[in-house]
Amino acid sequence: SAIPSLLQNYRLLTAEEPHCKKQTECILFLMIFTSSGAGYHSESKAKEYKHACKRACQKAVDRLRAGGLALEAVTAALIELEDSPFTNAGTGSNLNLSGEIECDASIMDGKSLNYGAVGALSGIKNPVLVARRLLSETQKGKLSAGRIPPCFLVGKGAEQWAISHGIPACPTEKMTTKFSLSGYKRNKRKMELAEQVETKRKRQLCEENNSACLDTVGAVVVDREGNVAAAVSSGGLAMKHPGRVGQAAHYGCGCWAENARDVSLYSTAVSTSGSGEHLIRTMLARECSTAMQAENAHQALLEAMQNKFISSPFLAGEDCVLGGVIVLRCCTCGEAQRSEDIQALLVEFLWSHTTESMCVGYMSAQDSKARTHISRLPPGAVAGQSLAIEGGVCRLGTVSD
Repeated sequence: SAIPSLLQNYRLLTAEEPHCKKQTECILFLMIFTSSGAGYHSESKAKEYKHACKRACQKAVDRLRAGGLALEAVTAALIELEDSPFTNAGTGSNLNLSGEIECDASIMDGKSLNYGAVGALSGIKNPVLVARRLLSETQKGKLSAGRIPPCFLVGKGAEQWAISHGIPACPTEKMTTKFSLSGYKRNKRKMELAEQVETKRKRQLCEENNSACLDTVGAVVVDREGNVAAAVSSGGLAMKHPGRVGQAAHYGCGCWAENARDVSLYSTAVSTSGSGEHLIRTMLARECSTAMQAENAHQALLEAMQNKFISSPFLAGEDCVLGGVIVLRCCTCGEAQRSEDIQALLVEFLWSHTTESMCVGYMSAQDSKARTHISRLPPGAVAGQSLAIEGGVCRLGTVSD
């Protein structure tokens, strides 16, 4: 069935656009994804999200300018986003039912196809660093006695592994902010009230809680060599059960990155956010990556969000499907394939969401500053049943000496 109140806005970014004006060496595209029950973001909070996006872009681009590859850049971006007290990742993460912080994160390298992840991790300021270290350790080969190194650790075991590999511990109280603590107290009062009201009202309160605080962070990157990488980090749903692991840690659900193995294919990088249970059951990150091999990226993402997410048979019983993605795909431009003097990439970047809003930022290595945008569903659209899709395309490259 058709998705109601569908917003489609695919902008073609030409050479006259400011951020595509110069021949560039690499591009970074990242996002903070957020949804509120009221469907409205105050200007003051919107500014904080945009500032966090800009700082993350700058950190990643600095790493790229210094010669770093996509995996290093995406890690730098996520660290900056996790350190922001306004995001639901790292510092400022949602508190669980016990008043504790448990974080999920994963990272994937498109060149090696290696992946690292942590779930329900407490006591570590930057979960993405643990995921990144797990990925690195898998590349070193087998452990003693022929044991296969882990790529995904959870709970206390993940914390102990991180500390034993030189990543410092950080107590929950230092990661808790006034905003996350007040949110916990507010949600706790809602839950206590829900126990005293009729079932219908109880469901409504739960829906209000689940539609809030979904501001998981993620980033996707392509570097000057055409390598792609993706990462995602989240504190999970507010008032979640201790030990719950969301999509941010699951393989193929939170992020996906894959370099093209053939000149006829696209390299793709995807990061997702939203209701973890919905994203896990649909493996949305990998589904969107697969869809990006179609000729028309915009149409392919639109169909993936409609058919593989909102109308997915795996979510047949859900009437409010909350999620969003950022997608980057690239290929070598036709003229670059014919000339040894030109190294150029055609890069398309898109975002789509079924939540009320989504904040994105993007930047190339020769831009002086990042661009940010808050995408919103059109007036009258119903979150969880409608979607927005936007994006752009530009040519990036350098001319050899």
